[in-house]
Amino acid sequence: MLKQLQHKVPPPVWGILFGISMWWLAGEFPIYTVEFSFRQPLYCLIGGIGLSIDLYSIYLFLRAKTTVNPFKPSASTLVTSGMYRFSRNPMYLGMLLILCACTLYFATLSAVLLLPLFIVVLNKSQIEPEEAVLNVIFPEHYPQYCSQVRRWL
Repeated sequence: MLKQLQHKVPPPVWGILFGISMWWLAGEFPIYTVEFSFRQPLYCLIGGIGLSIDLYSIYLFLRAKTTVNPFKPSASTLVTSGMYRFSRNPMYLGMLLILCACTLYFATLSAVLLLPLFIVVLNKSQIEPEEAVLNVIFPEHYPQYCSQVRRWL
């Protein structure tokens, strides 16, 4: 089923759909509620870090004059600097951190259960197809980059 969704749903839409699903699960099926005093500053910090990673990663793509369009992974340049030294997919990592912040905001374990599913969905519907294209476009450099930098973190 995920193969049919390859490059059909933009990654930010996946993030929004998962955020809405977390909100719904937290309200309808709160498995275990967690409250602690510094929860609000923590989810603000994690969400801010995620948003900063996303914006900085997009800036690096724009500076390299390559596409940020997830439906056209026809890169003109392989970006390996900045956040891309630590993660091959910092934009998706940023989205994951924003969803982690949402789980802290909702303060229930039921929301956390969707985080691994988000990773699987993005791996199958977006990252694997992008990697296949990048292997064709940069056959000498991309495999070496993959051997040095992890997919997520």
